[in-house]
Amino acid sequence: MLKHHQEILQEIKKHAGERTSHSGNDSYLSSGHRYYSVSNPVKRKLVRDWVKLHKNLSVEEYSELLDSLYESGSYEEKTSASLLLGYFPRLRKEISTGSLDGWLGELCGWAEVDSLCQSNFTAEDMLLRLGEWEKFIRKLSKDQNINKRRASLVFLTGVVGKTDDPRLAALGFQVINTLQNERDILITKAVSWLLRDLVKLHREKVERYLESNADKLPAIAIRETRNKLKSGRKSGK
Repeated sequence: MLKHHQEILQEIKKHAGERTSHSGNDSYLSSGHRYYSVSNPVKRKLVRDWVKLHKNLSVEEYSELLDSLYESGSYEEKTSASLLLGYFPRLRKEISTGSLDGWLGELCGWAEVDSLCQSNFTAEDMLLRLGEWEKFIRKLSKDQNINKRRASLVFLTGVVGKTDDPRLAALGFQVINTLQNERDILITKAVSWLLRDLVKLHREKVERYLESNADKLPAIAIRETRNKLKSGRKSGK
């Protein structure tokens, strides 16, 4: 095991058992991987503290550490790797979509997949290498692995609400088209999430899309997105 990986794992083990009710929810985690019951606030702090001591990591060291953590056997190690993606923006920009694809193959369930895909990569990150990202996300949307199909949606949540660049919005609608007939909750909730995030800057496109695809989209996606359009909240209240 890499020295850096050992340092992070030691901190995880030191705080084992310090969990919140949400972070211990099996229906949310659902990965089947070992779980040390470390609360999310504690995990974020221990990773931030580690980062402060290792600000000068090289790209090679960074990539090797992420490989090691994602290939490990525990939820905390895998999601600590995802935190490191967020805490090293300079190095993150050097990560290839090929590496992301490999890491996604090590993840299972909402929490692990979303830890990697949600908010770590910005609209700027994607637009700088748009051709590569478009090819990658389209490939994920057609993968046999449902976790990768979910990832194709979650990567675009957030970013479509922070740029009015029509290319990312178009990619979002393409992915939704690919997955709109699926009814597994891993997909239906993510379809709803992406549609609702598209509302902020692409409201008219979302309205037209709902009208044209009402007979195909999951009921939860239609309901929550219509509520968002009407009241600004997915609940409608």
